[in-house]
Amino acid sequence: MAKLAGLRHWIHKKATIERMLTTGTILVLLLLWFAVTELKLLSAILVPSPGKVFASFIQILQEGYKDNSLLTHLRDSMMRLLSSFVLVILTAVPLGLLSGYNSKIRAIMYPLVEFYRPLPPLAYYTLLVLWMGIEDSSKIALLYLAGFAPVFIACESGVRKLKQDYIDGAYTLGADSRQIFFHVVFPACLPDIFIGLRTAVGVSYTTLVAAEMVAAVTGIGWMVLDASKFLRSDIIFVGIIIMGITGMLIDAVLRAVERRVVPWKGKE
Repeated sequence: MAKLAGLRHWIHKKATIERMLTTGTILVLLLLWFAVTELKLLSAILVPSPGKVFASFIQILQEGYKDNSLLTHLRDSMMRLLSSFVLVILTAVPLGLLSGYNSKIRAIMYPLVEFYRPLPPLAYYTLLVLWMGIEDSSKIALLYLAGFAPVFIACESGVRKLKQDYIDGAYTLGADSRQIFFHVVFPACLPDIFIGLRTAVGVSYTTLVAAEMVAAVTGIGWMVLDASKFLRSDIIFVGIIIMGITGMLIDAVLRAVERRVVPWKGKE
């Protein structure tokens, strides 16, 4: 009991120190930002002060930006991002797992993914606009393609690194291929699946700005691009901070789900 209590105390102390380090890092960055702007080391057009950024945030929160509220911009961006993310989960996860499990499916899928994966999103976005129009469907398709590759590769890699002993043991106990896939392969690959999903959110979010470049009048990415045309760096900072915070929140949700679904991660 004494050892268990000591272990819990050590874990609690470690978590406290980590929280302090995180808080300290944020405070140091804010102080550096404040110092740079107060000492006028950089032009206010390039780096606005924290106070100006906060004032612009309050103004946009109250009055909106270009005839749309901040909530509308955030809602439209999240709708595009989350719609593509759901499609990625429904397609990239099963296809990636099947590609790792079946060499014939891998021979079909892998060259396609490897061909388009290195392409810059703007290189094929124009084609998507021509094929699907300028509405949200082309934007969602762009975000979907951006998020598909990392999830597919993570799932496929997770299956291929699975120990053959697990599969052989299941066969020995009388399991068929379907049972092995759903009860051995899929659970064993869950940590890799979540890594792929978390990576896909980041990649898709970075592509969101490109997706909102063409024929969009709402969205956080569009707001940042529009503000850049008028050198409104304060609004650019507001948009970037909002994207960073929402991205962190989405990642936190994924990590919380992962802790519930994969409680054995790191304990093998």
